[in-house]
Amino acid sequence: MVKPISPVIFREYDIRGVYGETLHAADARRIGAAFGAWLKTQHPDQPNPLVHVGFDGRLSTPVLLENLLAGLASVTGLRVALTELGPTPLLYFSVFTDTQAAGGIMITGSHNPKHHNGFKLLSGRQSLFGPQIQELGRLAAKIDPASIPDAPSNFARSHAVLQNYAQRLAEALPKLRRPLRTVWDAGNGAAGAVLPELIRRLPGEHLVLNEKVDGNFPVHHPDPSVAENLQQLQQAVVDGKYDLGFAFDGDADRLGVVDNRGRIFWGDQILLFLAEAIAPLHPGEAIIADVKCSQVLFDGIAQAGGKPVVWKTGHSLIKAKMRELKAPLAGEMSGHIFIQDQYYGFDDGIYAAIRFLAHLDSLNESLSAWFDRLPHLHSTPEFRIECPDERKFDVIESIRKNLSLAGVEFSAIDGVRANTPDGWWLLRASNTQPALSLRAEASSAQGLDNLQTQIRQQLSAVGLVWRVVGH
Repeated sequence: MVKPISPVIFREYDIRGVYGETLHAADARRIGAAFGAWLKTQHPDQPNPLVHVGFDGRLSTPVLLENLLAGLASVTGLRVALTELGPTPLLYFSVFTDTQAAGGIMITGSHNPKHHNGFKLLSGRQSLFGPQIQELGRLAAKIDPASIPDAPSNFARSHAVLQNYAQRLAEALPKLRRPLRTVWDAGNGAAGAVLPELIRRLPGEHLVLNEKVDGNFPVHHPDPSVAENLQQLQQAVVDGKYDLGFAFDGDADRLGVVDNRGRIFWGDQILLFLAEAIAPLHPGEAIIADVKCSQVLFDGIAQAGGKPVVWKTGHSLIKAKMRELKAPLAGEMSGHIFIQDQYYGFDDGIYAAIRFLAHLDSLNESLSAWFDRLPHLHSTPEFRIECPDERKFDVIESIRKNLSLAGVEFSAIDGVRANTPDGWWLLRASNTQPALSLRAEASSAQGLDNLQTQIRQQLSAVGLVWRVVGH
């Protein structure tokens, strides 16, 4: 008997689960059929809509791909274009550059542990999220996977997509004023499928680490938002006296950076560096960052001539806001960077790295010298505090009411971001865990202690304790 599809895999921004536990091969078959049928309803003007399919190098990806293709093939009149193995931005690029594409679906576990996998989806050039993913889940649950025959095995894979993508990236860095030396850590993720094609087209000197795509991730996990995953890159940059290093998550839609002294740039610092290059090209236009980002970033955007906009966390939500405001640049603390200026606006860690290199080349200083000029405030990392799924949104609403009664200034764009004389603190409901996400930033160590005391008081008032859970 086939297991019913688990509703927990249908998340806010994507479809994701643990392969063999919450996500199964039969689920991919259902999702392919449901997505194909749904896509046809969204594009009634296209009698034979074309869907692009991409996939990363996870161990469970081949069986999910086989079953996804079977589901898609079961939809009458649907056409499929299959890319070769590569990162999520490669799938986005294939959709955005094909005028016939009705949408796309990417098989990827992104930055998650190796047994996780899932799907990111596009209708036209827009990511599915929220209610659309829930609707897809309801459609998929009604499908009997046993009724779907195996797909034909002759789906053609276009190697021209990867070549064209690498060439498009290289065109953003046609030359360098100085011979920059760069280390690239693919983390055994899908970036490794692109980097060899890219760096042979780039000026400067380049070293690639962990190039082989390997779903076991034998050296370290590919998530540049976690400091321990950057240790090998830091060592390579310092030992080899390189100018900087880049790291990517499993599907290369997130970017990590270390400077020539091996110091880590977090997502908001990467975004600020890019904003200094891009904001002057679009004076007064919006540059968007999520609520977790430092006040240093928002102040720096304004100083560079941009209009800082604080928005909700989530790559799909950020992209929707970018379209609304026609923003040239946006980013998240997690390392998702979205560049509309001279590009397509989707989150592409490799393209963001190229633009980062271009801006560094334009400066008459090392990356560490730029880093040293930043205001270095006292802040927490992003913590996750245990909170049941059924309570977390009510908890945030209760905290908002408590702050209003106390006369505390706060933003309610995504959770609650409270502003105090010491600095700011954030509590928001996680979209991926039974938890609250927490950050705080102050100008002094004592100020940070004060903020954390305020957070503990707010949690206590709603019956919660500060008990940290993993990402």
